[in-house]
Amino acid sequence: MTATPLIRDVGLSGMLVTFADRLSEPANRAALAFRAAVDHAGWDGVQETATSLASAFVRFDPLTLDHDALKDRLTEMLAGRDWLAEPLPQGRVLWTIPVALGGDSGPQFDEAAEAAGLTPEKATEEIAAARTRVLTIGFAPGQAYLGELPAHWNIPRLRQLSPNVPQGALVAAIRQLIVFARTTPTGWRHIGQTAFHSFRPGTDTPFPLTPGDEIRFEPATPEAIARLAESDGIGATSEPIA
Repeated sequence: MTATPLIRDVGLSGMLVTFADRLSEPANRAALAFRAAVDHAGWDGVQETATSLASAFVRFDPLTLDHDALKDRLTEMLAGRDWLAEPLPQGRVLWTIPVALGGDSGPQFDEAAEAAGLTPEKATEEIAAARTRVLTIGFAPGQAYLGELPAHWNIPRLRQLSPNVPQGALVAAIRQLIVFARTTPTGWRHIGQTAFHSFRPGTDTPFPLTPGDEIRFEPATPEAIARLAESDGIGATSEPIA
């Protein structure tokens, strides 16, 4: 296992600060908190920050900010506190997303429930009761990886891809959920359908979800999802997390 935290170069203008070599709740929280601290520091020459499941990325202008100077600042910031014990950043949002589970809306829902050792009814209860967190954004613009579900949801990906799972599909694997930003093949099980738009080009907030936001899924009928899809809304409601 790699010693952490670890600072690594990414090309000539990036650095990656890694808090664990695999996803864990503390490592993800540390990545979010560290990114927020770098943003708050407001260093000249830092052009962009982002997070993955267990790392924080910093892109910088090497003509404005010296490589070694940035590394020294990051090293000093890392030593200043126990990042694995940091709270989540302020300003997060709770999203409620209606979803139709199972049936034609989620053709692999029963299979996923069985793989998790649950009845479809119990699986529906657990999905509805879960309050997952946006762990990272990736794969497609605005697309969020949500987790973690209880350990029995550590179900494997499919051996063969499902072709053309639709935009707004809710899929599950490895204790995580994703609402697809676009129609795409996937090896994750398609368990439900939403009308949520996680990529809204041409708006003031093209990526409505931010790492650290929380998500709850509200079971709905396929007819309700179809009505939401026909509306001009985002397909979800939101409220600040106190």
